[in-house]
Amino acid sequence: MTDLDWTLVDEGWGRRAADFATLSEPANCREYVAVHHRLDVGDGDRLLDVACGSGLAIELAAARGALGAGIDASPRLVAIARDRNPDADIQVGDMHALHWADAAFDVVTSFRGIWGTTPDAVREIHRVLVPGGRVGITVWGHIKVSPGAWALAPFRMAAAAKIGNQAAMVSLGRPGAGEDLLARCGFVDVRRIEVPFAWEFADPDVFARALASTGPAYEAIQNVGERAFLDEATRLAAEHVRDGLPLRARIAAVGYLARKATP
Repeated sequence: MTDLDWTLVDEGWGRRAADFATLSEPANCREYVAVHHRLDVGDGDRLLDVACGSGLAIELAAARGALGAGIDASPRLVAIARDRNPDADIQVGDMHALHWADAAFDVVTSFRGIWGTTPDAVREIHRVLVPGGRVGITVWGHIKVSPGAWALAPFRMAAAAKIGNQAAMVSLGRPGAGEDLLARCGFVDVRRIEVPFAWEFADPDVFARALASTGPAYEAIQNVGERAFLDEATRLAAEHVRDGLPLRARIAAVGYLARKATP
């Protein structure tokens, strides 16, 4: 990863780090809790979260007794992750070159942080796991048929090349894609699971602000400007307001669970 790439990652995901941490990431709790449960994360597990963002998944793993660590390319998100997890080893870095030694962890997770465009990160995950160690990776599923697909529509305001890259990223959610990648990287007992995911927001303005704090939103904002992006996100959300209920966008997500073979 080049220096320019590092700068772009932090600009896309870190420019509104506090908004992401408090408005967007809490909606991921269902996803985090479900995967931790399926991996049987518990007391004493040494756990690494790859592309850890603002560290909520590490905090939830610690509540189950795990000893957390994390890595993310955004210094501003890592600052929040460290604030949430003062006893965890959370580093700024490249997931393709993890800073830890071989066999350093019992569990590795990554929540929509590894994509079809970053497959080599899975080899690094394999390296830092102990024999028999568990891995859980989530990705978007079939977005187009999701009831909440409308919530991701503003991302398509990005330039055509960026939209094409987004499609390549989510390709890991296609049937067989994740299973094949994990198997090629040496994992065994690979399973695909459905992962619960739903965004909930108080109103269209909060939704638009939360969405604007994400990396894909930044790509759209670069193309059309922030005001146009916020206006479109607010307009779309207004069509889904329900009297007395929060905005809710349920989106298909899938997970891959596997383990490192024991010699």
